[in-house]
This record gives sequence, structure tokens and C-alpha cells, in this order.
Amino acid sequence: VREDVFAFTVSTFKDKNAKAEEEVTKLILKSYINGAFNALDPEAMRAGFHPDFAIFSADGENISKYPIAAWADGVEKKKNDPNFDPAKNKWEHNFASVDVTGGSAAVKVELFHEGKHVFTDYLSLLKFDSGWKIVAKVYHKH
Repeated sequence: VREDVFAFTVSTFKDKNAKAEEEVTKLILKSYINGAFNALDPEAMRAGFHPDFAIFSADGENISKYPIAAWADGVEKKKNDPNFDPAKNKWEHNFASVDVTGGSAAVKVELFHEGKHVFTDYLSLLKFDSGWKIVAKVYHKH
């Protein structure tokens, strides 16, 4: 009986975790991959990113922060630019890892443009009462 309880507990945890991973990947597809890249949808970005989100990068010995408001505004400006060609703005992605523990998640996403590996992004997410939100990003440009 003890083994049955353990097996049930493990399978319940795996089912719960698989559901959370699916929720996280759907959010990233809508708000990040399509919002920031393929569809250039700043409203999807604003919905899926926490208002305090920032992209963090090293600047010498300092940390540089690029807030979501500035990024979403830049995406909107790019989309409305008459010289913008949506046909040349196709990005492929690979979820290299999705790790969810309770209400925290970390996702490693590889982004490719015209067959070249351009970015490896590390996204941090938290689950709020309203659902999952992307709260931070660090990245490597290849």
C-alpha cells in the first residue's frame, strides 16, 4: 500500500507540473515569441510580462535594465515603421529547457533568424493570483 501511495503522489506531481509547464510555454509563445518577435504585438507583451519586468545585462561592472514599457513601445514603433517588412521578421525558437517548481519557473529559449542562432534567452516567471507573468530576462547574443 505504501508504494501505491508514493506512486500516486509522484504521478499527481508530474501531472500538475506538466500542466504548469504547458501554461508557461503557451504564455511565452504568445507574449514573447509572437509578441516581441514574429507578430510584433505590444499588447500581448504588456499582458504576459509583469509591469516591473526588465531585461538585465552587464555593463562593465554595472547592471543595465531595459524595462518592459520601453521594449513594448519600441516593438510598436518598429511595427508601425513604413519601412518594416514583416516577411523578413520570421523567428524560429527552441525551448531548450522549461523548469517549473511551484509558482516559479525558468525557461531557456534559443532564437534563430534566417537559420542563424541569434539569442539564447533565460526567462524567469512567477505565478501571481492572475496567472503566470514573465518577470525578468537575461540573454546571450551569439
